[in-house]
Amino acid sequence: MPIKQPQKPSFLFKPVLALYRYYAERFAPQWLVLAFDLLVVFVFFYVAFSIRLNFDMADFDLLAETPQALFVTVVYALSFYRFRSYSGIVRHTGLNDAFRVFQATGMAFLLLMLAGAVFRLANVGLPWTTSFAVYLIHFLLTYFVLIGTRIVVKTAFSKVLRAGTDKGRRVIIFGAGASGLMARNALVNDPGTIYDIVAFADDNPRKVNKMLEGIPVMFPGKVLNEAFVKRSGADLLIISIQNMNPERRAEVIEQALEQELEVKVVPPLEHWVQGRLSPAQLQKVRIEDLMEREQIIMDGANVQADIRDKVVMVTGAAGSIGAEITKQVLAFGPAKLILLDQAETALYDLQHEINSDNTYRTLAPLAEYIVANVKDPRRMEEVFKQHVPDIVYHAAAYKHVPLMESFPYEALLTNVFGTKTVADLSVRYGTKKFVLVSTDKAVNPSSVMGASKRIAEIYAQSMGNDTTQFITTRFGNVLDSSGSVIPLFRKQIDRGGPVTVTHKEITRFFMMISEACNLVLEAGAMGKGGEIFLFDMGEPVKILDLAHKMIRLSGLEPNKDIIIHETGLRPGEKLYEEVLNIEENTIPTYHPKILHARVRSNDKETVRRQLNELYALIQDGDDFMLVAKMKEMVPEYRSENSVYSRLDD
Repeated sequence: MPIKQPQKPSFLFKPVLALYRYYAERFAPQWLVLAFDLLVVFVFFYVAFSIRLNFDMADFDLLAETPQALFVTVVYALSFYRFRSYSGIVRHTGLNDAFRVFQATGMAFLLLMLAGAVFRLANVGLPWTTSFAVYLIHFLLTYFVLIGTRIVVKTAFSKVLRAGTDKGRRVIIFGAGASGLMARNALVNDPGTIYDIVAFADDNPRKVNKMLEGIPVMFPGKVLNEAFVKRSGADLLIISIQNMNPERRAEVIEQALEQELEVKVVPPLEHWVQGRLSPAQLQKVRIEDLMEREQIIMDGANVQADIRDKVVMVTGAAGSIGAEITKQVLAFGPAKLILLDQAETALYDLQHEINSDNTYRTLAPLAEYIVANVKDPRRMEEVFKQHVPDIVYHAAAYKHVPLMESFPYEALLTNVFGTKTVADLSVRYGTKKFVLVSTDKAVNPSSVMGASKRIAEIYAQSMGNDTTQFITTRFGNVLDSSGSVIPLFRKQIDRGGPVTVTHKEITRFFMMISEACNLVLEAGAMGKGGEIFLFDMGEPVKILDLAHKMIRLSGLEPNKDIIIHETGLRPGEKLYEEVLNIEENTIPTYHPKILHARVRSNDKETVRRQLNELYALIQDGDDFMLVAKMKEMVPEYRSENSVYSRLDD
């Protein structure tokens, strides 16, 4: 990609440049700026007087007008002091500085006009003229010269100080509004890199075909194309629009990546340092920005009525899903929030985050943190007996498919019998709702992990009674959760590669963590017991395409700068995740992104008997016998790329 490189200074110019830089790194003191401004006021009074006389110097008595020039200078000095127009850093002169100078000169002009009127009405004889025309001409000249000299100094500083640097970028700014203009000014004033703004792009037809700071405003389609990028030499796109529609933002980023442009975004206004934007604050685009969808609108009243003033427990609270559920539940004002996890460090981190975040400052006392393991019935009973929760969000689970394929014992003990322990205690202690967080890997499972989650679903469904409502929520991968492919790719790219993909055709469904947890709360509120709720996951994402995009977002070229290596499917992994069992169908709910799955019913006594048999096999320690029993309980369970595949034969 061609980048405009600035010309290097000549050999003779280098000493002058070095001397200039030495002094340019030191800011002019305020008294010096004030002295210069007052000198301009004094000198240009004579210029204004000369213009008023049409430069007929025969009638111009220099000495006679000096007292008046001094009087005018004193008035301007008082006004400069009042508005501190000399306090700005000249090399960073902006609109605020120009306005301050206008206020100061304007006030001085009005005071002089008022003084002139008073002198005339009082018929006070003065040794000078009180011509209003002179005051007006002088005001206009003074303001023009003061602003003009500041702009000249600013431009000279910007050009000369950066002369000789090899760093240069040619930039397209998406968004021709106030934020885009601020981004342009921040780039132009950056002393470390030369940014040449080649165009503004904007969807607003009222702005297109106009000029902004001398830069053309164009439709995105005419900017983000091969011809324009090649002709302009652009290599960087900066998205400056605040609160941009996620789908439109993703579309723009995709177009930029197709043209091999690096993409950065202007951070929200509240993240600017002291209200100013600097190039260092520009953020790299994250893959989440390409996959984010329109914000989900929740029925806040429905969820609040379900949670407010209730004792709520979240198991697996320190995990990615559990932590987000915790934060969202807090906002609805529970009477108490019990946060339970076996991982002490992760739970401590969550406690510190909630206690130190201003968002939760008044709500933090509602939370109680408990280190406990859902696999320990005695410990869990102590917790239920002490707190008697009204609602349980059960997010505690093992979820890594290849690992659990090697350790069926652990997968079953946590995902199945941990769930059974919490579910049984919920019934025993009169919990009103038990919401199970499940996964799309429970649909036609191909792994021990997926099958264990399906068995947990079956048990939860079978437990419905008049006291406790059992509700299951099922969704796919969440972006940036612990163990997700996205943090893995990010680490691999940071290390310089290779990026590993198990299969070039593998696809997965993805959701934002906040989106998934919003829907968990909504489904929990709408559930009456026995339902499995499915979430609209959007379109499946090809993991290979995901890898390509993440590499390009890092400013690198796939298979050139970063190699993509295909490793082969891992144990228990399948190419395509599914949403529903072959024996299931769905019906809509009042929320467009939540579907109610119609599933086959399971006899409570049969399920209990099968679980007792499964638990007895756990004691024997034979993994194949365990998996065989799981396949009996979940007939659609077919192992993929696994040692247990022979059980299917």
